[in-house]
Amino acid sequence: MPIMRTLGPGSLSSFMKAVLDVVWVFLLLTLAILAAGLLYGVLAAFNPDMPFAQQVRYDGLDRLQAWAVVLARMGTAVLFVIGVLVIVSGLRRIFATLKAGDPFHPDNVIRLRLVAGGLAWMEVVRYMVWTLGALLPPQAAPDRPNLSLTAWFSILVVVVLAEVFREGARLRRESELTI
Repeated sequence: MPIMRTLGPGSLSSFMKAVLDVVWVFLLLTLAILAAGLLYGVLAAFNPDMPFAQQVRYDGLDRLQAWAVVLARMGTAVLFVIGVLVIVSGLRRIFATLKAGDPFHPDNVIRLRLVAGGLAWMEVVRYMVWTLGALLPPQAAPDRPNLSLTAWFSILVVVVLAEVFREGARLRRESELTI
């Protein structure tokens, strides 16, 4: 059984790039739908005559409090989708260079740092949501998040990988100058 190549056209990198392209489009559509829903929610919260504005209920809260909970959750979803979009966007570009057979492209360092930033953003949003959740009614407040060592370790791994790619790009540049 032949081993599948990891770099170049027709490789595993090509397949991953195609999957990430589909995920990226799906995330853009999701973000558009969430943003439209968020806008509609803001308008419906203050205009009870809009369709479905009266049907929002949440554990005995009044209409405005229920809308505040809905809007807070939709806003959180928007922030998370933005974080995932940043990560997927960076990975798409990295896999494009892998597909082209150029793993140590100098821009991959920045892209990996962007992925690490997206991961950190999502963790910070988790803590921010919990902190701001104190403003919501008690029955709607989010559960207290635990410190996710796995998430922070993953961020550090990606930062270290960015440095490995930076060193690989430097070595490649040096070897091109000596030939």
